[in-house]
Amino acid sequence: MNGRKQWNWQMKGWPLWRFDASRAQHLEARLQQQAGVLLGVWRHLDEGERGQLTVEALSTEGMTTSAIEGEHLDLGSMQSSLQRRLGLATTPRGAPQPAEEGIAELMVAMYRDHATPLSKDLLCEWHRMLCNGRRDLQMIGDYRRHQEAMVIISGNVSEPTVHYEAPPSSRVPQDMADFIHWFNESGPSAAAPLPALLRAAIAHLYFECIHPFEDGNGRIGRTLVAKSIAQSLGQPTLLLLSEVLLKQKRRYYDELQTASLSLEVDAWIDYFAGVIIDGQKAALSAADFTIAKARFFRRHAADLNERQTKALLKVFAAGRGGFSGGLSAEKYISMTRASRATATRDLAALVAFGAMSKTGSGKGTRYSLVTE
Repeated sequence: MNGRKQWNWQMKGWPLWRFDASRAQHLEARLQQQAGVLLGVWRHLDEGERGQLTVEALSTEGMTTSAIEGEHLDLGSMQSSLQRRLGLATTPRGAPQPAEEGIAELMVAMYRDHATPLSKDLLCEWHRMLCNGRRDLQMIGDYRRHQEAMVIISGNVSEPTVHYEAPPSSRVPQDMADFIHWFNESGPSAAAPLPALLRAAIAHLYFECIHPFEDGNGRIGRTLVAKSIAQSLGQPTLLLLSEVLLKQKRRYYDELQTASLSLEVDAWIDYFAGVIIDGQKAALSAADFTIAKARFFRRHAADLNERQTKALLKVFAAGRGGFSGGLSAEKYISMTRASRATATRDLAALVAFGAMSKTGSGKGTRYSLVTE
C-alpha cells in the first residue's frame, strides 16, 4: 500500500460520513421536476413506444456502464435480450452472447425490482448476472475472499501508481452488512431518510470504497445509484447515468479517488449530484427522441419504400448521436444492398419529401434525419 495515503476506511469514524445535509438542495427540486416531465412524456406514449423507450434507455445504460470498464458489447444482441426479458416483440438475431445476456438481465432486474430492499442475496444475484459466462474469477455471486490486497493501479508494473486500496477481504462481510443496513435505513420510507441525491451519491461512494467483489464493482455501484433514485422517486425510472460518466471518465475516477481519502463528502456530493441530474436529463432527451421517431414514421410511412424504411430504422437505431460521420451513400448501399443508382434515387427522394437533409458534395455528401 502507498504509505503516504490513508484511505477513508482506515480512518477513525468510518463509515460515518460527514456532510452538509442541505447540500445539493437546489438540485433536489430539479430532480423532482424532471421526473415529473419524464412521467408526463411516458403517459403520452402508447404501449409500443413505452417498450421501445425502455429498451433503448436500458440498452444505452448497459452499453455505457460496460464501456466505462473497457468492455464493448453488441447493441443489437443486448436489445434483443432486453426485448425478450420485457416480454416485447424481438428482433430476429443469432443467439445472444453471455455478456450481453448478463447485463440485460441486470438492467431489467434493477428496473423492475427497484422497491425491493437491498440485501446480500440481491447484490450477489446481480453479480451472478453481470459475470454470466465468466471463467476467470474465483468468486462469482459472492464477496471476494482472496488474501492479496484489492488495489486499483496504473503505470509501470515495477513501479505502479496506487489509485486506491480497498479494505482486506476479511473485513468485507461486516463492511457490507453495515452498508446494506445504511442503504435500507436511509431510504424514503425508513426512519432516517436522506434526500434522494445525497443518498444516491453517498451510496455509490460507500459501495466503491468497500469494493466487495472480485470484479464488476463499478457496474454494480452504478446500478445501485439507479435503484436508489427510483426508490426515492417511488417509481421505476430511466436514468442514463453511465452515458454521462463515460464522457467524463477521467474526472469520474479522479473524483472517486479524492473522495476515498476523506470522510468529508461535500465535494463528492456536489459533483455526483450534478452527474445524476445530467443522467436524468439524458433520459428526457432519449424520450424526446423516441417521440420524434414515432412521429417521423407516422408522417412518412406512405412515402417510404422497403429499402428506405430499413435504412432509416438503422439510422434511428444508432441513437441520438446518429452514425459516426453521418449517413453516406456508401452506408446506405451497405445497409440495403441497393445498386449505387438505386441508392442515389432513394436518398434524393428522402431529401425531396423532407425526411432527410443533405450537406456536402461528392464523396463528402452526408444525409441527416429531419425530425422536427
